[in-house]
Amino acid sequence: MRKEKRQQTILDLIRARNIETQDELTASLSKKGFSATQSSVSRDLDELGMVKINGYYSLPQAETKQDFGLFDLKAAGENLIVAKCGSGLASAVCVRIDRAKIAEIVGTIAGDDTIFIAVKDRKSQKAAVKIILEMFEK
Repeated sequence: MRKEKRQQTILDLIRARNIETQDELTASLSKKGFSATQSSVSRDLDELGMVKINGYYSLPQAETKQDFGLFDLKAAGENLIVAKCGSGLASAVCVRIDRAKIAEIVGTIAGDDTIFIAVKDRKSQKAAVKIILEMFEK
């Protein structure tokens, strides 16, 4: 029960103002009467699906292609997919892709509006593109 209240308070704090660091969030929680370590705050942020957009923690976005601004997926060679999305949203899109645990994906790297997605081979590349496109359709 305490964890749920702490997580609700985290949501309220992030809605109320820009928060840049987990330390800043931990201090704000302390002022609200919650004793939490940085590692528990980190776990809370992960469980809540928080992402950083433009340097600040942000509430999870609605999970649709349009909301995330996923514009394009293109094969680049045999082991790479390049995804383009809205400015500042690559990290959020990347988190969603990573959490899907797509077997064909070896790893991802997010920039501001571009994501590099490494895959095992050409067959994996085609399968991953299909899965990612389905994930972000309405």
